Amino acid sequence: MTEEFHDGVPQVNRWLISISVVTTTFMEVLDTTVVNVSLPHIGGSMSATVEEATWVLTSYLVANAIILPITGWLARFFGRKRLLLMAVTGFTGASILCGLAPNLSSLIVFRVMQGMSGGTMQPLSQAIMLEAFPPEDRGKAMAFWGLCIVVAPILGPVLGGWMTDTYSWRWVFYINIPVGVTTLLMARMFVFDPPYLRRESARVDYWGIGMLAVGMGALQVFLDKGEQEDWFASGTMTALAVVAAVMLATFIIYELLIAHPVINLRIFKNRTYAAGVFMGSMLGFMLYGSLILLPIMLQTLLGYPALQAGIAMAPRGIGSLIATPVIGILLGRLGARQVLAFGVATVSLTLIWLGQLNLNAGYWDVFWPQFIQGVAFGCLFAPLTTITMDPISREQTGNATSLFNVMRNIGGSSGIAIATTLLARRRQMHTNVLVGHIHPYSGQANVLLGQIRGALVARGADPATATRQSYGLAWGMVQRQAAMMSFIDLFRTMGAVFLLMIPVIWVAKQPRLRKPGAPSPRIPAPAENAPPRTLTGAESA
Repeated sequence: MTEEFHDGVPQVNRWLISISVVTTTFMEVLDTTVVNVSLPHIGGSMSATVEEATWVLTSYLVANAIILPITGWLARFFGRKRLLLMAVTGFTGASILCGLAPNLSSLIVFRVMQGMSGGTMQPLSQAIMLEAFPPEDRGKAMAFWGLCIVVAPILGPVLGGWMTDTYSWRWVFYINIPVGVTTLLMARMFVFDPPYLRRESARVDYWGIGMLAVGMGALQVFLDKGEQEDWFASGTMTALAVVAAVMLATFIIYELLIAHPVINLRIFKNRTYAAGVFMGSMLGFMLYGSLILLPIMLQTLLGYPALQAGIAMAPRGIGSLIATPVIGILLGRLGARQVLAFGVATVSLTLIWLGQLNLNAGYWDVFWPQFIQGVAFGCLFAPLTTITMDPISREQTGNATSLFNVMRNIGGSSGIAIATTLLARRRQMHTNVLVGHIHPYSGQANVLLGQIRGALVARGADPATATRQSYGLAWGMVQRQAAMMSFIDLFRTMGAVFLLMIPVIWVAKQPRLRKPGAPSPRIPAPAENAPPRTLTGAESA
């Protein structure tokens, strides 16, 4: 597993490094969705409404959003390995506290602690894996990492529903303990700081960190709670939107002007990286937007119980599980941009396919578009990450992965917010249109009402009651049809919008894959007077 160089630096197997850090990403992403199905149980056991219980999810997402962008700076300040160990320890400890929480207020506080610890895991694990593999093998590494991003949010509701129904909602948090302990031990053994990652000695950018924390926190609460509060009809939501816009705009200007910014935004001058980050945010938008729509449709319109709806989402994960490793291996031969374009086109087509469903749809009508969509998602993460990170020097890897992940998360939050809002708006619109066709002068409406009334009378209802009930049943049919039409509209729209991303792919440059051992022209050599440092397993590998 490890061997010693003559200078005492350990050389670690790349896949041991990958397993050590990828479990942290899986655990962190899983916790963004695993709690969703448990919210009614949490609210019931703590004498709170479901709306109040949603703060358990919102607090975690807000803490994540605040800490994610500054992970690169934190890694330079504390050291990457030390920060990773602190994050895993904090996340595991906060998970124990969440499971033991006596009331809702303490649970929310512990979720904030969990989100602050977990927010650093995604960019840290991605940066370490990018360093662990040479450029020609990064497709395999990012395929392995991408599996967590795709599979974890799909597995979350299924695992959360099963744990809650079988044991208790508290076990949703306790399952992190063995994973966290194992990850902590492996990270101590196999992960080391790279020689170029020197501890930050410049002054701390307190103003930048403060503006970022306030701006990102306000934005995340706005996106998460906006639909419930009717967006700008609420004074609180309007205030949050203004605070987020002012703080983030000021932060961007401030960071571009100062000498030692907490986040290096000048990295967006590289067109390949900028295009990749944009595509990553759109990918998060589509992944999480469609992920929230389908379970709602299955449960509210097709009659699936919560657990069965979660299981019905499994084909997407199965497709990704099959395709991602294969794409990672073949990426160098097929061309990253070509694979990415194929994945985008296929995801778009499957979304349009889902837009052909109706109220008579069966399990297999949902299975196949999801399975193919999972295969298509497997064609997205590895090539997208490879393209985006290819022009980035290793000194900027931590900063670049932080920004990449935070924009993907913002895209995901925006996707959920916009999807749920448009769903409600389109349902209202379709309801108004359909109701307009039910009036005393409509022959079809009168025939339908007469058939319903006749069936109710045949079951023993008196004519007056049957007439009254027929109108109620007709209203229910209108609502279900309007809801189904709104889902169809959204699936088709998302498919069309995602298809427009294909031209952006060719803005980015094709990754320059090099032979093993060839030097990277992007990576400057360490300064001669730099103090000796311990190589990471990534570097030594």
